[in-house]
Formats: sequence, C-alpha cells, structure tokens
Amino acid sequence: MPTPPLALFLDDVVRTRKPHPCGGDTWRIVRLGAEIGIRCETCGRKVLLPRSEFERRIKRFVSRGPDAPADS
Repeated sequence: MPTPPLALFLDDVVRTRKPHPCGGDTWRIVRLGAEIGIRCETCGRKVLLPRSEFERRIKRFVSRGPDAPADS
C-alpha cells in the first residue's frame, strides 16, 4: 500500500541529502502541487521536482512554514 504524501507547507526550509553544486544543502519550498518548487538558500536558484522525488531527497526539516500546525 502506498504511503500518504508528506505534509509540506509553503516556506518550509529543508535540508537535502546531496548538496547543490553551489555548496548549499538548505532549500525553501516556494510552490506546492504535483511538482514542488524549491529555492536554494545559498545561491537563490529555483528548481522544480516531482513530489515523489523531492520527498526522497529530504534529510530533515530545518524550520516549518507559518501555515504548519504547531505540533509538526
């Protein structure tokens, strides 16, 4: 049975398993949907990834966005 999608919110900051070529590994979520838009916190580059691929790349949440519930 497939796992439910991960709860993601705008302005969440996540750390990824592999660093970006600029050396940064923290990303801010700027778009939600079937594809997730993320912006590198180091260089500002914007990337679109399919949700399934993005969920595999997340190592941990650095901070949660303002719309996230307080207990997550």
